[in-house]
Amino acid sequence: MNVGTCVEVHTAIVGIESVTASGAHVSEDTVLASAAREGNRDAFGRLYDRYSRMVHGILLARVPPRDVDDLVHDVFLLALSRLRALRDTARFGAWLAAIARNRAHDYHRRTRVVSELTKDLSTEELDGAGRSVPSDAEAVTVLAVIRTLPDAYRETLILRLVEGMTGPEIAERTGLTPGSVRVNLHRGMHQLRDRLGK
Repeated sequence: MNVGTCVEVHTAIVGIESVTASGAHVSEDTVLASAAREGNRDAFGRLYDRYSRMVHGILLARVPPRDVDDLVHDVFLLALSRLRALRDTARFGAWLAAIARNRAHDYHRRTRVVSELTKDLSTEELDGAGRSVPSDAEAVTVLAVIRTLPDAYRETLILRLVEGMTGPEIAERTGLTPGSVRVNLHRGMHQLRDRLGK
């Protein structure tokens, strides 16, 4: 990347409080998405840094943990190849979240269970990747219970509890309203406590 392009991106990004000709505020993500759509790889890298936790959380809510990291990369490769089709760069987060959900759906459509479950399965086989189950059994148990909740609660709880995103950050990145995020977190935590208490 040449120095001129770096200066243009930096100048655009510094203007988080940038104002368009009509007087509307433009977010940093919108500026980055616009620059990335025009082919700026540095801007896309910044979007990756900002959104990788969200994509990871969405996938973790839907696919086996052993496959999440590879699928995160798949989602961003798909997004990069389809970025020119994004009409509203202000909706980048919601658009990317939809790609992640669709990728998880495709994963389940294409993946078939190849081993038969028996009483003799070891914990390594149950993990599915030949790796040992993490030593923190409580975290594994909680994650397993979260994954039994309805999609909206599952995704929001994982973004909050596993990925460490705040409620407003979840709303901003996923395109959900702040009220929906609050409701999903409240109801999801209530259901999680009930299921862990049993």
